[in-house]
Amino acid sequence: MAQFINKREDVVIEAVEGLLATSAVPLARLDGYPHIRVVVRADWDRSRVALVSGGGSGHEPAHAGFVGAGMLTAAVCGDVFASPSVDAVLAGILAVTGPAGCLLIVKNYTGDRLNFGLAAERARAFGLNVNMVIVDDDIALPDLPQARGVAGTLFVHKIAGALAESGADLDTVAEAARRVISGIRSIGMSLDTCTVPGSPKEDRIPKGMAELGLGIHGEAGVEQVDYSGARSAMAAVVAKLKVTISDAPHVALINNLGGTSVLEMSVLAHELIRSEIGPHVSHVIGPAPLMTSLDMRGFSISLFPADARDIDALAQPVGPVAWPGLSPVRPVSVMALPDGLTPIMPLASDHKETREFLTSCCEVMIAAEQDLNALDAKSGDGDTGSTLAGAARALISAMDRLPLSDYTQLLRAIGLELSQTMGGSSGVLLAIFFAAAGDGASSGLPIRDALKAGLARMQEIGGAQVGDRTMVDALAPALDALAGGFQAAASAARAGADRTATLTRANAGRAAYINAKQLQGHADPGAEAVARLFEHLAG
Repeated sequence: MAQFINKREDVVIEAVEGLLATSAVPLARLDGYPHIRVVVRADWDRSRVALVSGGGSGHEPAHAGFVGAGMLTAAVCGDVFASPSVDAVLAGILAVTGPAGCLLIVKNYTGDRLNFGLAAERARAFGLNVNMVIVDDDIALPDLPQARGVAGTLFVHKIAGALAESGADLDTVAEAARRVISGIRSIGMSLDTCTVPGSPKEDRIPKGMAELGLGIHGEAGVEQVDYSGARSAMAAVVAKLKVTISDAPHVALINNLGGTSVLEMSVLAHELIRSEIGPHVSHVIGPAPLMTSLDMRGFSISLFPADARDIDALAQPVGPVAWPGLSPVRPVSVMALPDGLTPIMPLASDHKETREFLTSCCEVMIAAEQDLNALDAKSGDGDTGSTLAGAARALISAMDRLPLSDYTQLLRAIGLELSQTMGGSSGVLLAIFFAAAGDGASSGLPIRDALKAGLARMQEIGGAQVGDRTMVDALAPALDALAGGFQAAASAARAGADRTATLTRANAGRAAYINAKQLQGHADPGAEAVARLFEHLAG
């Protein structure tokens, strides 16, 4: 898999330089490249307890992204997923430790424990007051003698950082860190493994499965579970967490492992709040990338039973912009629609034949969802099928509210329904089409002419003409031929849709932004949908 790197051996150095050059807080690095890569606060005066953390790179923004007022004093950066050397850790300690002493915050991995531990011993030999805490928050492997340290480490950085910033002594800061560590519980899940720079990607997670409890270095999880959506994923994570926590209020740290979109992370946050443990989550941190695993397409949840002093420490403002802050969980606030937007629906009525007709048309769009998405992916964003299928499902759900026995009112009602339930340009254009067709029918036009009036209005507002490579290329000839019956209309629609595959330029719609070569040979998905609908009606 291609990555935006130059040489594997330079990736950490160049990433650190990029961070320093663009940081919103005053940072510096120690000399000693390439073997010593330490990011420090440039405004540090050694008057307070220093906090030093670090480890292998690839977990950004951890750890260098959290160097700044109120959090870390220094971060020691190793190679990707590799602990930094003893000399590098020692350099970081010596650079920032004054009379108040230094606390090392170390994740529970053998390399980190050994290198940070030996560096602490050497620093003490220099006469420095150095303490060390080990974070072991991962609950994925309950029988493991020493649990791994993962994203819950950020709770320690923040609470210990707030105390150190306030002037607390080393013993107080270290005691608080150990207390926080004892309460943190974390577990992660991913749909895919990460891509280590310069190494082949390991594809061990089959399609339709998710891995639960995998490590932040790509280590295999405790089990692979069936994946059917965000709800099932969060349920699997919650099932592991709930047996380890009390009924006390908890803060949840919702961590993006690197390759999950912002949209998906918000869905996961929604699922956490409505899960079994949702009532115990009083505050959240994130969702945000906090301790990532390169590009891993996953997330982790860390829970901490915070008391009032911890909430205050977590809420204290800090310098690092990577820290997303603490937010209380609130009920979702819903405001009424402004006057004039609340839909006025006509009186519902039933008509068996119309209901069956509309339902069968909707089922055609639902069945074509994947085919139309694949076709749209050639010339757009791959969602035409889902947009049409979603509107079709909504229309089926609304059937009992529609005036099925009055086609004049029915056309207008369909337009109103589509304007509310169908997104994108297709939604508004079809809403215009049906609304204008309803207006035409109410003025006495027969149904075919009313539909043509709807098309004319849609073209007037949308601007598309036959030959512009849109749904109009199939819809216009179909309506022209409709006087000859559904078979004639279906033939005309199919010819129009197939013709769009020969057009090398789109003059309207999203495909207008696509290179002509990419369009060649692929029918417009909107035109294809129209053709399939008329072919269904022709039976």
